[in-house]
Amino acid sequence: MGISNPEQKPVVALIAGPTASGKTALALHMAKRQKCTIINADSAQVYDALPILSAQPSAEEMASAPHKLFGYLDGRTACSAADWAGAAKGEIADAHAAGRLPILVGGTGLYLRTLLDGIAPVPDIDPTIRTQVRALDTDAAYHALRSEDAQMAASLHANDDSRIKRALEVKRSSGLSLAEWRAQKSGGIGDDIDLRALLLLPPRPWLHDRCDRRFVQMIEGGAIAEVQRLLAMKLPHDAPVMRAIGVPEIAAMLNGEITAEEAVARGQAATRQYAKRQYTWFRNQSPGHWMRLEEEINDSNVDEIETIFQ
Repeated sequence: MGISNPEQKPVVALIAGPTASGKTALALHMAKRQKCTIINADSAQVYDALPILSAQPSAEEMASAPHKLFGYLDGRTACSAADWAGAAKGEIADAHAAGRLPILVGGTGLYLRTLLDGIAPVPDIDPTIRTQVRALDTDAAYHALRSEDAQMAASLHANDDSRIKRALEVKRSSGLSLAEWRAQKSGGIGDDIDLRALLLLPPRPWLHDRCDRRFVQMIEGGAIAEVQRLLAMKLPHDAPVMRAIGVPEIAAMLNGEITAEEAVARGQAATRQYAKRQYTWFRNQSPGHWMRLEEEINDSNVDEIETIFQ
């Protein structure tokens, strides 16, 4: 697959799926054969403080092809989906201008949805309402949402604290449901590009084993020192980078609250749970015409898989 001619929409490749599913390996393999720019679409990999725990490509891998939006923010900088989408649009345009194929690689569905579909013009939330809503426990917030915005409540899991409170504060502050705001989305590039999307959804046992092994490799590769440096930054407890998988578990170990073995077990469990959520999201929420690959990626089949993009 190459860059389209001027009469056609510009081509953008997307390799998405749950963590540890082989996305980066496939993108790097493609970059060996054609001019590509690999663009990060993972919310944890935007931070420079977590190259190990967020499984960013190695320095050697990044040197093999242009890599963008990996570790480009420090832990003090919040990165919304709209922030990332704006940066990604610029990198995609730059890649096309240079005659390179932009390959989006990642597992953050909200990032991708915002880039492709645009953002809802939700007005700023009244600070008093936000404080009131955020002070509620999850059950109380969900009960209130069911009463005030049944449509949004029906679309959310009863334990999804952050999304429940977001929907509730939007309804109370603006008077409109978040679903109504989403219907007014603008700024997406989905209609302006020729998107070639591939979802990697390997067998769950293989994926879970890969998650477990990778977390151990992260610990052995310097993740503990990485978290020590992060803690020394004295960031707010609720900073996005502080909630990244592995940070709370290793921090608890460093604080003497749990053993090293417990930290590894909890980190592995958190990684598997996150991969499960990503797997479910991509399987159920992605457009039906996106290609899906339900087998593991290895050296014997990567060439055949690449032909899907051609």
